[in-house]
Amino acid sequence: QVQLVESGGGLVQAGRSLRLSCTASGNFFSAYAMGWYRQVPGNQRELVALISTTGTTNYADSVKGRFTISRDNMKNTVYLQMNSLKPEDTAVYYCYGKRLTDSYWGQGTQVTVSS
Repeated sequence: QVQLVESGGGLVQAGRSLRLSCTASGNFFSAYAMGWYRQVPGNQRELVALISTTGTTNYADSVKGRFTISRDNMKNTVYLQMNSLKPEDTAVYYCYGKRLTDSYWGQGTQVTVSS
C-alpha cells in the first residue's frame, strides 16, 4: 500500500508562484508514473501534469509554459512548480501515482488564487 501526502497549497495573489510537493510512502517510487490533478466543486477532476518513470512530462494546455512537474526519486517526492498563477487555477490539487494495475491518490491540497 502506498500513501501520498501533498503539501504546499495555500492562498496566493494572481501572478505569484507556489510549489506543491507530494511524498510517497513505501518502496519502488521510481517505478511509479506520477501526476497532479485538480478539481473544482461541481466539476470533474482534471489532469494538470504527468511525469513518467523516465522523466517524460505531459501538461494540460491550460498550464503549459506556467507549470512544471518534476520528481526526486531519492526523496520519493514529486513536485509541481506553479508560476504566473491565475484565479482559474483555484482548485483542490491531488497527487496521483500509478504502477501497473495499482493507482493511488493523495488527500488533496487547496490552492486559492486571488485576483
